[in-house]
Amino acid sequence: MYSLVRPILFSLPPEAAHKVAFAGLRLAQPLLPLAAPWLRLKHPSLERELLGLKFPNPIGLAAGMDKEAELARAWPLLGFGFMELGTLTPKPQPGNPRPRIFRFPSHQALVNRMGFNNGGVQAAALRLKALKLSGRWPLAPVGVSIGKNKLTPNEDAAGDYLACVAALQGLADYLAVNISSPNTPGLRELQQPKALKALLRQVCKAAGRTPVLVKLAPDMPARALALSADLALAAGCKGLILTNTTISRAGLPEALGVEGGLSGRPLFATSTKLLAGLAKRLNGKAALIASGGVFTAQDAQAKLDEGADLVQVYTGFIYQGPGMAKSICHGLLKKSSAGK
Repeated sequence: MYSLVRPILFSLPPEAAHKVAFAGLRLAQPLLPLAAPWLRLKHPSLERELLGLKFPNPIGLAAGMDKEAELARAWPLLGFGFMELGTLTPKPQPGNPRPRIFRFPSHQALVNRMGFNNGGVQAAALRLKALKLSGRWPLAPVGVSIGKNKLTPNEDAAGDYLACVAALQGLADYLAVNISSPNTPGLRELQQPKALKALLRQVCKAAGRTPVLVKLAPDMPARALALSADLALAAGCKGLILTNTTISRAGLPEALGVEGGLSGRPLFATSTKLLAGLAKRLNGKAALIASGGVFTAQDAQAKLDEGADLVQVYTGFIYQGPGMAKSICHGLLKKSSAGK
């Protein structure tokens, strides 16, 4: 079905296509429980326990897709084992000027410079609270990515992250601290050791029992990445998300001069190599969520084999559509059965 719809969506500008797709999912959401048996795959060998949570399968939706927490109930019904909503900021902000998403279909890639466009954490928290109070909470863990507003100077960034933590109390199964997007000026400076340590100590303390993870950039040297990981765990973080989008254009010369973060197939090798190195260093001391260039079960299995506990998708979902999570899970089951 998506193979018929995709040409129509891809004939639209990327952001317009996103709005059309979300409008369709929003309309279809009440019917998704009826279609769920055909859209998701349940099997005991796919289940995971991590961070004190139970995941129906290891394939999750990465942050950036559902920025406003509008479709939290839909993602598990589309086969995802967890979701990461956001990135949310304390105050609403429009993000960067358009156009700010660029497709490169021949390379299965995207470049985006969205800039944390969202309606603010309070509006999203109200949506999540309404779900919880109505008894319609999603059937899979709900992670929420948090960030700072563009106009907030880095020396005041902790206040923004703490405001998000406070607004989301009891409404997130885990929190992901986004300090690695390349689309907010100066944000990646928060990955520097002194700033990182101070920020994460405050966030972890405020989060209480809610697990805190930090999302790191793929453009850091391996030694700097390892130091950031060590500091994050020492500050109280329970895991890492590897990786965010890249400012590199290796493997995608067509994107030279296009400002923003690159995601999709060209990011796969770099993000997987960084994951492997960090997994060996940490040796099970922290939860590792892998993100970057996952399109197939083989891609997901490669991330799991290199030490990931869970895997996220973003660009792959845009290119492959609603059946992606089930397809990957089916492939993982086949690989698991073949290996026995």
